Amino acid sequence: MNLEAYGFKPITLSGQDGMPARVIAVHKERYKLITDLGECYGRLKTKEYYVDGDDFPTAGDFVLIAYNPSGDSMIVKTLPRRTFFMRKDPNPNKAEQAVAANFDYVFIMQSLNHDFNMKRLERYLTLSWQSGAEPVIVLTKADLVKDLSDQLRTVERYSMGANVHAVSSETGYGLSELDEYLSPGKTVVFLGSSGVGKSTLVNALAGEEIMSTGGIREDDSKGRHTTTHRELIMLKSGAMIIDTPGMRSLGMWDVSEGIGSAFSDVEEFLGRCKYKDCRHESEPGCAVKTAIESGLLTRERYESYLALKKEARYSDDKEAFLRDKREWHKSIAKGTKMLKKTNPKYRT
Repeated sequence: MNLEAYGFKPITLSGQDGMPARVIAVHKERYKLITDLGECYGRLKTKEYYVDGDDFPTAGDFVLIAYNPSGDSMIVKTLPRRTFFMRKDPNPNKAEQAVAANFDYVFIMQSLNHDFNMKRLERYLTLSWQSGAEPVIVLTKADLVKDLSDQLRTVERYSMGANVHAVSSETGYGLSELDEYLSPGKTVVFLGSSGVGKSTLVNALAGEEIMSTGGIREDDSKGRHTTTHRELIMLKSGAMIIDTPGMRSLGMWDVSEGIGSAFSDVEEFLGRCKYKDCRHESEPGCAVKTAIESGLLTRERYESYLALKKEARYSDDKEAFLRDKREWHKSIAKGTKMLKKTNPKYRT
């Protein structure tokens, strides 16, 4: 067994003690690991993680362990991450949680049946750019659509540099186009909602059934969640796939870089307005308003940008967001009250 085949680079150690390993599965408080000596299981060392506060490992993480050949090894350190997805815990007293780490590509998966949703795609693109990896849009179930041209044009228009591929795991259509991302040592994360065909695609790429698949309800194209834990899977090609049940519930927080990349077509008009404090509503000389009126930017696209910015701010600092919202409502009420006092037309 060679850990370098799993993407490990010895320079990562930089003189630190411990045997390197990669997390290939997470089962609550027990971790499945791969090392130069083969597979083993490990648990977190209490002081380093529960006292000193080191980052809890997740699927794809490289860690240092105190190896135990006759039982569970002790995980003593999480090594720095190249890329990662984070999820903010609903409990405000708990820290954020990494759900996947050290991947090279994000396969943003959307089904070409009823699951196809541009709003969701914009969200996933934002999260993917923020992760530090390269997003790749994979439109699944191409065999269910007679004409892909309209959907492909729509996706390519807003892909913002991400490659777009239409595939069918049933017929094999388009699967060969994904080979360029699946070279030895590379890691790919699957990002998509249930029923999009993630497990089916893993099986198709692996050439064997290594993941169970769930049925689809024909009335709404929703599927059962077939992935029950975070796991890294090695394919025969030497590439790795991380599939996780947590990707569908990632929050929009700390995504300033991701939004800038996913909505570069919107942000190119920001800062071009006549007034620096332009709110892009009714002010004269507004570059955003002009772009929408001339067709260079759609209103729907701009509204999506604002919605994600608002959601990100809410997730990042809920208290500040609600405080500003209350102040805004107070200013509206105060303005209405003054208007009624000074203008008889608005008195009831």
